Amino acid sequence: MVDRPLKQRFVLDTSLFLTPEIRGDDEDLEAACLDLLDLISEAKLVHNISCYMPPSIQAELTTMLEDRTISDDVLTKLDTWVITKSPAHHEVRIPADLVYEFIDEMSERVDRGLRVSEKAVRKAEESRAETVEEHDHMTEVDKVISDLRDEYRDTLRQGVLDSREDFDLLILAQELDAGVVTEDQGIINWAEDFGLRYLKGRNFPPLLREYLAAGNPDRWRDES
Repeated sequence: MVDRPLKQRFVLDTSLFLTPEIRGDDEDLEAACLDLLDLISEAKLVHNISCYMPPSIQAELTTMLEDRTISDDVLTKLDTWVITKSPAHHEVRIPADLVYEFIDEMSERVDRGLRVSEKAVRKAEESRAETVEEHDHMTEVDKVISDLRDEYRDTLRQGVLDSREDFDLLILAQELDAGVVTEDQGIINWAEDFGLRYLKGRNFPPLLREYLAAGNPDRWRDES
């Protein structure tokens, strides 16, 4: 084992484990998660690189993996090598400017959402009695409502901090001076505002392999 000069810390998001971007050719979700957790364990043992999750993210990820009938091996390794730690909500301070920015952004998004709704109402009125081709049971109004839900959700939520889990992730990263690992653009946007280091989930396995290759290039560069 090499000397362990690094003291890197990362806080991991659910999206890291679920994104297809970390999977190799013909690799399924379970195999990709096992490969990722093996990298995390090796990085901890060799370079003392620690990975964390807040309890809310850990519970969210566990539920999603169980819903996809992932084996207990994945969940056991997750509990073993990814540290679950509650963020210090009452100790970490958030600049008032960020709060004001969030309020302004949500106000603007609500206005945009109202415009989306108004457009859908007008479209529904114009197509009240028509039916959708290939869907006899669905009227044009039903189709407008379905489209409205999708567009409204994208307008209000895409690229914004929209859950307690996301907030816990950022607060924990700030508390630990850790890098954020995520595929969620909303979290990335706020990580920049918080002044946090961040990394796209797809780039995390290659990063760990590079760290490990520094001590054992024959093994880890061959496997990358």
